[in-house]
Amino acid sequence: MEKPKTNIITFARTSISAGLIIGTLLSEDPYIAALGAEVFPVVTDEASLPYVSFRALKMEDSPTKGIQGSDTLFEEVCCFSDSYAGSVELAECVRSALDGRQGYQDGIRMRSCFFEDREETWQDDAYVQRLVFRVKI
Repeated sequence: MEKPKTNIITFARTSISAGLIIGTLLSEDPYIAALGAEVFPVVTDEASLPYVSFRALKMEDSPTKGIQGSDTLFEEVCCFSDSYAGSVELAECVRSALDGRQGYQDGIRMRSCFFEDREETWQDDAYVQRLVFRVKI
């Protein structure tokens, strides 16, 4: 019996993979875990409150003399809770987990991550704190 062929592609990761680092930092944070919040990339229909979702908003390429330079990304992290105070507490934990951090995962280095902006809203029967971070890859 012949083995099935596999297509293994080797490539260097770019800033497109930044969510891998953000997700790991949030998922492994003990304070977020202590609040019982799950962490999801982009969006989910299966979450129960409280939870955190994250996604890329925007990317700026910074080439230097025609060579790939660092990229600046804006990552949105939304904190959902059934109470206003709970959403604020979760947002504080998220900020603590990401603000001023660096990281490395799967061949990609996050050189910096800084809190940039926030807003609060109500969505899908939940209080939401929306945080934006400026990330350098």
